[in-house]
Amino acid sequence: MMTCAIIDDDEINRLTLEHYVELTPNLKLVASLADGIAGLTFFREGNKVDVLFLDIEMPHLSGLELLRVLPDPPEVIITTARQDFAVDAFELRVTDYLVKPFEFARFTQAVQRVASRRAPAAGAAAPAADSPTSADLFVKVNSRMVRINFDDVLYVEALSDYVNIVTPKHKYIVYTTLKALENRLAAFPNFMRVHRSYLLNTQHIESIEDNTANLSGGHFVPIGKSYQEAFFKGLQRI
Repeated sequence: MMTCAIIDDDEINRLTLEHYVELTPNLKLVASLADGIAGLTFFREGNKVDVLFLDIEMPHLSGLELLRVLPDPPEVIITTARQDFAVDAFELRVTDYLVKPFEFARFTQAVQRVASRRAPAAGAAAPAADSPTSADLFVKVNSRMVRINFDDVLYVEALSDYVNIVTPKHKYIVYTTLKALENRLAAFPNFMRVHRSYLLNTQHIESIEDNTANLSGGHFVPIGKSYQEAFFKGLQRI
C-alpha cells in the first residue's frame, strides 16, 4: 500500500484524481489540497507520503516551485494541462508526467512506474515473513488478502495491468506488474524470467521441448528467444 497526496487548484481535477485513487487498490489518499501553499504547509508540518500527484500552474506557488523548495520530495507524478513544462519537470526528477485530460489507464501506468521504482527498496526493508526463509506472500485478490506459498506456484503470466499467478489448483488475478513481482521474488532462485510475459518456477518443469517448458498438470510456458541462453545456463543438467 502506497500513501499519496493530491495538490491541484482545479476542483474537478482533484475530484477526478480522488476517484482514480479510490479505484486503485494499492493507493491510500492522505490529503487533497487546493494550492501549492497548502502543499508546502502540509510537508513542512512533517507529513510524508509515497506519491504526490502535483499540478504545475497554481496561484502563489506553482508545482515546480514547490518541488524546488522541498528538501526531500516523494515520488512525483505531474498532472497538468500543459506539455511545455515537461523538460523542467524531468530535470526535477519527477517519476511521470500526465497531460490532462488523461484516462484511468494512463493514471494506472504512472502508478505502476512508481511501484516498480520502489520495489527494490521495499524488498530490502521487507519483514521477516517475506525473507528467503519463507515462501509465503499475501496478495490482494479482489477485496481479499490471500496467502500464497510460492513453492506451489507453477508460473506467473503478465496480463496488461495485472498478473495471473497459476498454481495446480487455482489462478489468482493480482493487480501488480510482472517486473514488481520479479523483484519481490528475486531471493527465490527457482523463479526465472523466461519470456517478456512469463515468470517460471523451475521446480515444476517436467520436460523442455521446442523451447517450451512442459509443467506438471499439463501446463506449458514458452521460453522467449532473448531469455533462452540465460535460462539453459541456469538449469542443473548433464
